[in-house]
Amino acid sequence: MRVVSGSAKGRPLKSVPGNGTRPTTDKVKEALFSMIGPYFEGGAVLDLFAGTGGLGIEALSRGMDSAVFVDMEHKSIETVRANLKAARVEEQAEVYRNDAARALGALAKRGRSFDLVFLDPPYRLKHGDELMLKMAAAQLLNEDAIVVLEHESGYDYPAEFPGFSRTRQAIYGETTISIYKYEAAAPEETESGGEAQDESAN
Repeated sequence: MRVVSGSAKGRPLKSVPGNGTRPTTDKVKEALFSMIGPYFEGGAVLDLFAGTGGLGIEALSRGMDSAVFVDMEHKSIETVRANLKAARVEEQAEVYRNDAARALGALAKRGRSFDLVFLDPPYRLKHGDELMLKMAAAQLLNEDAIVVLEHESGYDYPAEFPGFSRTRQAIYGETTISIYKYEAAAPEETESGGEAQDESAN
């Protein structure tokens, strides 16, 4: 595994010890970034089930300004830190060991928002869309943010749900990558003023 392109191109990345993670292969990574980039002019990225951190690091290498990496596993966190150092992008990154839903709550409290999100939950969990809706409700996504959802090929998420529309989908054997674009709903109720204010007071 390595950084495929950008400022850290060719730098080797470690795998997480054991069989608990499925690092995205270099071939799939290259195809993925050709769909969403391939390069960026700044922005913030969230790698929520970080594993090795390979996707977030690739985004930093290709021009993103900053990245937040979250994973529950201690071995993954150690691997992410080692890989950030190997790619020489550790100063642009924050790394947290936390449950995904709790991490989203903590990031919302800090007023963070993101332009690109990588979601690669364990295949037994089928809640990628729920997490995306939670991000939208917590105002963690900037307008036109891209969410990359990686899931098993035998399961298909909706093409559209509130705020999100799938723009691309690609299948690589057992892995499917679904790419969604976020568009915030127009604030229709706020024009009336009174009702919106009453709700916030409660």
